[in-house]
Amino acid sequence: MRTMIALVGAVACLSACQPNSSTQQTTQEPTAVSATQAVEKNKLSESERLNEWFAAMYEEQLQSSPIMLTFLGRKEKYDQINDMTEAFEKKQLNWQAKTVENLKNNFDYNKLSAEAKISYDIWIYQYEQAKAGAKFNTNGYIFTQFNGIQAFAAQFLINFHRVDEISDMQAYIKRIGGISIAIDQLLVRAKENAAAGTRPPKFAYEGVIEQSGNLITGVPFSDAEGAADSPLWMDVQRKINGLVDAEEITVEQARKLTADAKEQLLNNFLPSYQALIAWFESDIENTSSNPTGVSTQKNGQAFYDHMISASTTTKLTADEIHEIGVKEVARITDEMIAIKERVGFEGDLPAFFNFIKTDEQFFYPNTDEGRQGYISDTETHLAFINKKLPEYFGVLPKADLVVKRVEAFREQDGAAQHYNPGTPDGSRPGVYYAHLSDMSAMPKNELEGVAYHEGNPGHHMQISIAQELTSVPQFRTQANFTAYSEGWGLYAELLAKEMGAYQDDFSDFGRLVNEMWRAVRLVVDTGLHAKGWTEEQAIAYFKEKTPIAEEAIVSEVRRYLVLPGQATAYKIGMLKILELRENAKQTLGDQFDIRGFHDTVLGGGAMPLAILERRVNDWVTIEMAK
Repeated sequence: MRTMIALVGAVACLSACQPNSSTQQTTQEPTAVSATQAVEKNKLSESERLNEWFAAMYEEQLQSSPIMLTFLGRKEKYDQINDMTEAFEKKQLNWQAKTVENLKNNFDYNKLSAEAKISYDIWIYQYEQAKAGAKFNTNGYIFTQFNGIQAFAAQFLINFHRVDEISDMQAYIKRIGGISIAIDQLLVRAKENAAAGTRPPKFAYEGVIEQSGNLITGVPFSDAEGAADSPLWMDVQRKINGLVDAEEITVEQARKLTADAKEQLLNNFLPSYQALIAWFESDIENTSSNPTGVSTQKNGQAFYDHMISASTTTKLTADEIHEIGVKEVARITDEMIAIKERVGFEGDLPAFFNFIKTDEQFFYPNTDEGRQGYISDTETHLAFINKKLPEYFGVLPKADLVVKRVEAFREQDGAAQHYNPGTPDGSRPGVYYAHLSDMSAMPKNELEGVAYHEGNPGHHMQISIAQELTSVPQFRTQANFTAYSEGWGLYAELLAKEMGAYQDDFSDFGRLVNEMWRAVRLVVDTGLHAKGWTEEQAIAYFKEKTPIAEEAIVSEVRRYLVLPGQATAYKIGMLKILELRENAKQTLGDQFDIRGFHDTVLGGGAMPLAILERRVNDWVTIEMAK
């Protein structure tokens, strides 16, 4: 799924929750190259000068985002949360524009190395995408069931705000108040967008209300006898008790911290979430129960065109993407039929789908033992693939990977699994999260493909290697381009088959189900947002083409509705990587080295597909000259 985004990639939630801004932070002028500095830099090559400039610029950018600093394991601005106002975003865009002007005026592109040219081009590309996106600020959805600070804020504090000493806990408590400010800022924007006619569907409102309510239910928000601890209160106590156990603080200091946290939760956090819930409850009557896509909005078609361009990093149109999807669905259907016949199933493909969806052999019990079984089997498959990695990669990630169940306050039946990166220094491992509240939506035969996508050789490998790079500027180690990252994740599912995974036909069928899932996305996403499909139509198409559980299908379609264009990136990115690999094999023949190809694709961090193609072609040229 989404990576970091934001993290990236984030994964999708994280990118939306980390605009390049911060509370109590002013936008700086980008550092210019002075005459004195120019003399000093004469001893450096143009590429070295540029990399030093990128280091300075990215540090300025990081200092405007306390959340991103924390993601990177740094503790500057540790008591702050990003400024979420549109005004700050505009200031940041202006800062980006000035850096691009500085870049063009002070560096000679023709004197740069091939790697430095990529850095130069990516910096400008990121600005141009941000500038293009700024035209559609009122078209985006601020809070949704899939992507919004209402759930992310707690996840961020619980999983990313590390507490090692008393000052860290004091910063944590201040951040609770900062979250309240951010909620208020984003609620203003949601109201403005609604006034302009932009509202997510009714189900998104319901999800926001439910998630928000989960965070303010229980102690300390309720004094009812037997009330459970709320998620943040549980985390507060865990982290304070950890400091006591480590003898970092006294019991008296622990009492003071606990009282301060309670005050912030009751006097700031609670009112902001109550206001959020109240507005969504009052406005829900204006939403649609069977929604279509963003093309119904004012300027909606142009918005969707921008979103598919941003997601795929190509110039493909909605119609072209739709047709690619139709063709891929047909191809994968043929492969599914071949497996159905190989296992001796006598019915047609829809009957085989029903068999896969209903036979008990393909599911874990909907119990804690079943959930642990899913995690344990995932760990076993990842252990197998890890042993094979050196045969296919020269560069391997240093960071550890752990598999976890999604926290209860944000867990959703049938929602897609996802990956959160660790820190570049390895102090926090990468985490593969699985939604395990409904085991009927987590079939055994699809487990392997998802594990390889989110773990190794997928997102964990791709993002960890990027973060550990020392050969490129730091901003590239944190760059996020969905077509690249999710294209790699989907490519990794197929690559795992070449590495010896999917030992039985049913698991290989599960791999095809996952690939079909991504092919259907091309058809459904464009159908919803460019062809007037309703949610019901999209769900019906999904059910016809895949054996995926209905709960998961509904969750997926609703994801596409609130994240227009994002889902098109996976298959488009995978197809480009496969195309580049095939072209390299045809050109190099016996000289083709799969390890070298993979190291080339992953060795520069995330990038637009056209720039990735240039990078691979440069590698092919070098290999031919050997």
